Amino acid sequence: MKIRFLGAARTVTGSCYHLSSNGIQILVDCGIYQGKNSDEINRIPFQFDPKEINYLLLTHAHLDHSGLIPKLVMDGFQGRIFTTSATAELVEIMLYDSAHIQEKDAEWLTKKSYRSGRNEVFEPLYNTEDVTTALPFFDKKPYGSIEVLGNGIKYRFIDAGHILGSGTLEIWYQHGNSEKKVVFSGDVGKNENPIINDPQHVEEANYVVVESTYGNRFHRGMQESIDELEKAIKETFKRGGNVLIPSFAVGRTQDILYILNKLVKEGKLHDLDVYVDSPLADKATKIYMAHPEFFDAEAVTVFKFRSTEGMKIHFTTAVEESQKINKIKSGAIIIAGSGMCEGGRIRHHFKHNIWRPECSIIFTGFQVKGTLGRHIIDGAKTAHILGEEMVIRAKVYTIGGFSAHADQKELLEWLSAFTVKPEEVFIVHGEETVSLEFEKIVQEKLGLNTHVPQKGEELEI
Repeated sequence: MKIRFLGAARTVTGSCYHLSSNGIQILVDCGIYQGKNSDEINRIPFQFDPKEINYLLLTHAHLDHSGLIPKLVMDGFQGRIFTTSATAELVEIMLYDSAHIQEKDAEWLTKKSYRSGRNEVFEPLYNTEDVTTALPFFDKKPYGSIEVLGNGIKYRFIDAGHILGSGTLEIWYQHGNSEKKVVFSGDVGKNENPIINDPQHVEEANYVVVESTYGNRFHRGMQESIDELEKAIKETFKRGGNVLIPSFAVGRTQDILYILNKLVKEGKLHDLDVYVDSPLADKATKIYMAHPEFFDAEAVTVFKFRSTEGMKIHFTTAVEESQKINKIKSGAIIIAGSGMCEGGRIRHHFKHNIWRPECSIIFTGFQVKGTLGRHIIDGAKTAHILGEEMVIRAKVYTIGGFSAHADQKELLEWLSAFTVKPEEVFIVHGEETVSLEFEKIVQEKLGLNTHVPQKGEELEI
């Protein structure tokens, strides 16, 4: 089998791996790139012929793993896309949301161009019709079922514990007269993630492709993170401000709502007004509610996303509803996308709150280099937001314990589960310095053969 690392190689986003074996071509993930120059990078032609790809195996719904699927179909893909049922449902709403944002951005840029006299027409990377065309290519598969692709190739998804429906992928293939296996970790969830189960481990593999997003750091414990969130909210409200939480609509938003609900039930917070200002988060939450079979034992007993005594939850979808939130000067918890602040409604809430010292911004997820979120957590004094340079006076919190990614300790535990050492471990999905640092740690602590591939590198396994 040959494997090419076409995305998430020495960077965090754009996950995509091209496999070829015994006349069959497979993609593992087809993700969009996020960060500096992302639109230009995402428009670069694929480094393979989409017409020749037989199958796409999708580990989970986040756009850095799924966001280029409409482009893949536009460029001639006619194969099948296999993923879990929950992932297929989440991908549908995420791709429509992505297309809608791109359409609006293209429309705005075109108007701006015409006003300046350049008369340049901007086109979205793909539109909602392209998403509709791509959806019939999806087939839903359950966790734990070994599926046959043919020519000696089989695969199976197991629970990665990252977000609802996320999968670690095992692929068996023929190598001469023997059978070998390569495992793609997908995004490995951390233990104690709210709502969903802890990640399952694989015990046997010849080759492993493992993510390293947090390969050089350790998360705070979950309870410590919850305590910090509670303290940040109380301090902000005491100052007379609002709490802004930039959040990924799928996964993180549901986790935060779950934790706020627990804090209210325990009497630690009360009289909360929580605004979930994201049509996508509203839809994603309904999908979460429809899949209790993927919840852990505690979540099954206490899970709910609706207003309860001590907490009012307002899901806002219309633009007019979103604008009304900006009239609230204190006492509001505003959860809005995007998680890295690159678009979405969070920027509008920043415009009304980021310059106010009584307010707070709480980051609960990874911020890629080149994004507005990373700019803020790195200590910038000002930020360019919606065409205006704004001073940052709001207090900034980074609570890493809410990340849905495993940290260094948990990644090492995941790799330690193999009963026989893999022949080689490929370290991907991390900033270059992080992946290289994690490689040394894996070598020193586990004694494994490792490699951090370059983007575009092809290897035979």
